[in-house]
Amino acid sequence: MSTVPSTTEAAEALGFPGVQFGISSDGLPVALVADTAFAMMTSRGGTFSHATAWKINRPLDQWKRSDFYSFSGELADEADFRAKVAENAEHQREKQALGRREIGGNSSSPWGTAQSAHLYAEGVIFFSTASHGGFRLSPDRNAEVRADLRSSGGWYEEDEAWAIVALTFPALFTAFERRCAEQTIKDNWPQAWEAIHGTVLTPGESRTKDRHLFEREHEADWVVISTINSSHREGFVECVATMGGKRDRQSQERRFLVPKSEYDMGRFGFVIDPARHSDYDGPSDFIGWQRGNAA
Repeated sequence: MSTVPSTTEAAEALGFPGVQFGISSDGLPVALVADTAFAMMTSRGGTFSHATAWKINRPLDQWKRSDFYSFSGELADEADFRAKVAENAEHQREKQALGRREIGGNSSSPWGTAQSAHLYAEGVIFFSTASHGGFRLSPDRNAEVRADLRSSGGWYEEDEAWAIVALTFPALFTAFERRCAEQTIKDNWPQAWEAIHGTVLTPGESRTKDRHLFEREHEADWVVISTINSSHREGFVECVATMGGKRDRQSQERRFLVPKSEYDMGRFGFVIDPARHSDYDGPSDFIGWQRGNAA
């Protein structure tokens, strides 16, 4: 691992005021952007992950691993960590320049009573509740959304549908948010994205298209829907699979034993190879199958 430059040197090199880098009390590369704290965590397997926390009210060299509680993906190396911090700093700078302001809560929303509301622009308001949140567009603003993406009620939840608002009103969002929105549209509404850009998304570019392709390719295969480590066959995973990975009550279920070294759920499911993975009808670690066997 390369040596982290001093806080001042790193901040000046990146050109983002308010960025600080340092080393925690237990040797982790850490950084601070406004009130957001970042750390580059090392796992036992030697991989790195990006961790964050909010308002650690101590100097960076007094921070420790236990201060961090949110994880947002893997990191390739320390340079990747610093790049992610720089990206967040730019995002926070742009967000501040956009002038979003809190206008109070206590409004009703599809997710309950809003605890807070932020005005992005006239007719574009983001509501937060105890459990969820999202945008509400005024009728005039909502009319500007593409018909194939438009919500009839003007509400767009925060997990995925927020990206429709960002796509429609890009000037109200930071560059980082626009990049995230672009990928979210690709993943969830690939046909709309293709229509907008006049091009076809290739495998690996859209989660939804990739999932549909997987389902078509394996509709006649046994795909695992549930697993448990076998206490009856050491070194094996006991798997329940259905044809095509369907989860409805009409689907026939079969059990297989798969070596732990082979089992990897992947993005959409593990496909059983009958030539290598044995049918299994012995004692089960699944409670439902235990009852079935007992009956």
